Amino acid sequence: MGSVSLKIGDGSARFKKASLCSSALINTLMIFSVIITNLFALYAFTASPHTHHPHPLHKNLSLISEQVTLILREIHSSEKKLAQIQKDLLGYQSIDLSQPNIPNELKLFLHRHPLPLGKDSKTGITQMVSSIGHSCHKSSNLLSRYMTYNVSRPCPDDWSVAQKLILRGCEPLPRRRCFAKTISKGNLLHPFPTSLWKPVANKTVNWSGLSCKSFECLNGKRLGRDCIGCFDLVNGYENDRFVKSRSKSDFVVDEVLALGNGGVRIGLDVGGGSGSFAAVMAERNVTVVTITLNVDAPFSEFIAARGLFPLFLSLDHRLPFYDNVFDLVRGGSGLDGGGRPEKLEFLMFDIDRVLRAGGLLWMDNLYYVDGEKKRVLTRLIERFGYKKLKWVMGDNNVGSAKSHAVLSAVLQKPIRE
Repeated sequence: MGSVSLKIGDGSARFKKASLCSSALINTLMIFSVIITNLFALYAFTASPHTHHPHPLHKNLSLISEQVTLILREIHSSEKKLAQIQKDLLGYQSIDLSQPNIPNELKLFLHRHPLPLGKDSKTGITQMVSSIGHSCHKSSNLLSRYMTYNVSRPCPDDWSVAQKLILRGCEPLPRRRCFAKTISKGNLLHPFPTSLWKPVANKTVNWSGLSCKSFECLNGKRLGRDCIGCFDLVNGYENDRFVKSRSKSDFVVDEVLALGNGGVRIGLDVGGGSGSFAAVMAERNVTVVTITLNVDAPFSEFIAARGLFPLFLSLDHRLPFYDNVFDLVRGGSGLDGGGRPEKLEFLMFDIDRVLRAGGLLWMDNLYYVDGEKKRVLTRLIERFGYKKLKWVMGDNNVGSAKSHAVLSAVLQKPIRE
């Protein structure tokens, strides 16, 4: 999800998705408005008085002028109504900072600050503008709670509130002027690369807001298709994951890297669980950024404790990287787009943006629920014109009693004009 610069009484935003019915409604209203205004125009210029008495020229011109003015007013009114309908349909709103429950810290953060020397000659900007997610207005009470704190004092222990806001589309969050809670990790962290496969101590994690209070508790839980016992680095499968194959849809890292002809140096893992893919790649001198949130478990802190790079970000947010920078992007169940084809499409185009030409897109056991989703997925992939280096569609029941239809593929991005 994108961001939007806001100000008191005004704002701009990136719209949410518009459904087909809303687009059809807007088009219908626009056509209706055009027809009405044209009828007014036709009446104004063709209507003649019933009497045969001639009228002075200036009276005719005055009548035409009045009719044109009415038509213009009607057009302007229709445009305003259509704009409001579109705002209501698409969820475009701005935060009303005049409300009494808005904390002063939020008002101060969103205040526009003019540049001291006026317009910047390089960028053309005249003000410094802060930004927050355009959906924050829908969670104004939660946002106000998040922005209520004592300046230059410890922040409330409310990371779970921040994550709730992110999951509701309030991303990026506003900055705060307080000190985040710290945890003394002392000698509990291992040096790199030993840290990649050493168990992480419970005391290195902030367990507030989570039902489990230890990794032993998490080891017995299924936290997702990409995280079944993924915090167990001793007795679980994590040590062999990406190194040994358990089904024909499981590709191993060395096999994929060989397809890159030695050109894989930096990668991105979309929804990477506890960071084991990044750990395996680190052993092969490849740096991987892992996108994750702390949903039901401290994924970010666990990944960081392994000496790896976690990126606390939802998949609705535009990837914060420049174009054509990654040699490889891996995505598993996080690429399903929540079951919505248009959401998956936006995500795939963003992944394509950050992946360099000749880079590899590794779709790792991407789950599809039925034949229709299979068709939608394959058609979407075909649109990008990627070269299929590996392509397996089949069933996978690893870690589950029920078999699931999955797609695993390694695709190479083409050079485009």
